[in-house]
Amino acid sequence: MSSMPILPRIMVAPNGARRTKADHPNLPMAAEEIAASAAACFAAGAGAIHLHVRDAEGRHVLDAGLYREVTRLINMAVPDMMVQVTTEAVGLYTPAQQMALVRDLKPHAISAAVREFVADASAEAAAADFHGWCADHNIAVQHILYDAADVLRLADLIRRGIVPDAGLSVLYVLGRYSTGQESRASDLAPFLEAASSLPVRPDWMVCAFGRGETAALAAAIAAGGKVRVGFENSLWDADGSTAASNEERVAAITAIAAQLDVVEGGVKRG
Repeated sequence: MSSMPILPRIMVAPNGARRTKADHPNLPMAAEEIAASAAACFAAGAGAIHLHVRDAEGRHVLDAGLYREVTRLINMAVPDMMVQVTTEAVGLYTPAQQMALVRDLKPHAISAAVREFVADASAEAAAADFHGWCADHNIAVQHILYDAADVLRLADLIRRGIVPDAGLSVLYVLGRYSTGQESRASDLAPFLEAASSLPVRPDWMVCAFGRGETAALAAAIAAGGKVRVGFENSLWDADGSTAASNEERVAAITAIAAQLDVVEGGVKRG
């Protein structure tokens, strides 16, 4: 069995499931737009893309055929960029449907929300089988955690053998998808405190919302974490102005990471 892929320091999330061009004209929705955004963001410093696809009406969809097509275009444009497929339900898909997508697609990497995949005890057997299957197929699973309680839940699932601890990867979501959500750097502390309950040290990443995204991601980088940036979570630069593009946001975070490396002696962490 080969080792699972490791997520890079900076990932771009260029569109998400909810926003449209009404929110920002440069939000990529069509397959070619997503691939072009991926290439521009890779050049700006993002080593991976968190991939959402849309149907012909621009709606979020978990469609293996669309994922294959967009992944093909991204691989053609930027062969060295990792593609992480979202399994986000957005209230439209069941855990069985989310897992079926992954089994059909067999991507290199996915994100999976603990509270969606293992909502309660009745879901644990299916979740254990799914995570075992992902491990067998070298699919990197990033566990999405929305609060400290999710971290404690994941720790319990690992201890009981439902989720494997090998290559443990997590995303701490600083805030929620809500109108006017503004994340803060201080939102990270409860996650890091709860993470002490995990049986192994995770490879951890952060995403954040609104005009506070830059400060929150800078705090995560300074603490040794990785970051996800882009129009899925925020349309704004640090000064509160609207960013022109996803690659502008990636470039800003890349510059912060580089500056922190200089301050800390040039050693890249995470």
